[in-house]
Amino acid sequence: MKRVGVVVHPTRAVVDAIEVLENWTSEHGLELVQIPTGEQPPVAPAGEVSGCDLIVALGGDGTVLKALHASAKARTPALGVAYGSLGALTTVSVEELPAALDRFANGDWRRRDLPALRIRAAGEPIAAALNDVVVARGRGTQLLVDVWVDRELYVRLAGDGVVVATPLGSSAYSMAAGGPLLVSGADAFVCTPLAMHGGSAPPLVVAGDREVRLQAHPGHRGFSIDVDGFPVVTDQAELSVTRQNAYAVLVDLDESTTGFPSLRERGLISDSPRLIGQDRLTARMDLGG
Repeated sequence: MKRVGVVVHPTRAVVDAIEVLENWTSEHGLELVQIPTGEQPPVAPAGEVSGCDLIVALGGDGTVLKALHASAKARTPALGVAYGSLGALTTVSVEELPAALDRFANGDWRRRDLPALRIRAAGEPIAAALNDVVVARGRGTQLLVDVWVDRELYVRLAGDGVVVATPLGSSAYSMAAGGPLLVSGADAFVCTPLAMHGGSAPPLVVAGDREVRLQAHPGHRGFSIDVDGFPVVTDQAELSVTRQNAYAVLVDLDESTTGFPSLRERGLISDSPRLIGQDRLTARMDLGG
C-alpha cells in the first residue's frame, strides 16, 4: 500500500475519523488524499482515485455511493464508515475503523463486487446505478410507461412510474413499493411499478443478461429520472437498462453471502410478532421469571 483516499459527507463532522486516518496512514508510511466527488469540506490534499489502494467513505450510504462511483473505473476498493446507524453499504462504525484498516492492510477482508445498471438514452450511456433508476411522474396525476423486456412488451402502466433496481437496491425504494428482495450476488435485477392505477403487473425479476426498456409518455407535465437518488437530465423519453457485472468493489468484513444479517439488523426483515413473543417468554422461563 502507498496511498489511501477519503471521501466525506458534505455536512457531517468527521474530525474523529480523519484523525484516525491521519494517524494510521502516518504510522504505516502512507499518503492520505481526498478524492473529489462534488461538494465536501477539504480534509486532506486532493488526489486521484487511480493512485489509491483504498478509498474510505465517511458518512452514510450516499457518501459510499459517491465513493464507489468515483472508484469504479480504477476498481479501487471502497470501505464504508457509518456516522449513525449502519446502512446497506457502510461496513463499520467509526469506533471500528482502526481495526478495519488493519484487517484491510493484512488482507483479512472479502472483495464484494457490486453490479450496476447501465442506463442509455438514444443509444448513448447517460448514467450507471448501483441502487436503482426511478422514472417518476412530474406534477401530473399519472405517468404512462411502456415496459419491455428485450423485444417483448411486459405492460403498459399508468401510475407514479417505475423503479428498476439491482440486488443491492432491491431493499430500498423497490422494496418499499412492494418489490421482492434479491439475494446478494443474484444474477438478476428487478422492475417494480409504482402505485399502478388498475391493471395487473407484479414486480418483475429480470435475468441479468436481458434488457429492460422504459418508454415514458409524460404529457405536458413531464417526468423525472433519478439514478441512485440523484436527478439525471435528458430530453429522451425512452431508456434502455442493462446489467453490468462487477462495476465497483466494496470492502466486506463479514462472512455473509446473502446480506440477510444486515437487513435483519436494520429492521428491514423482522420476525413475526408471535414468534418474538414466544422467544421473550422462553427467555423469562429460562431466567426463572
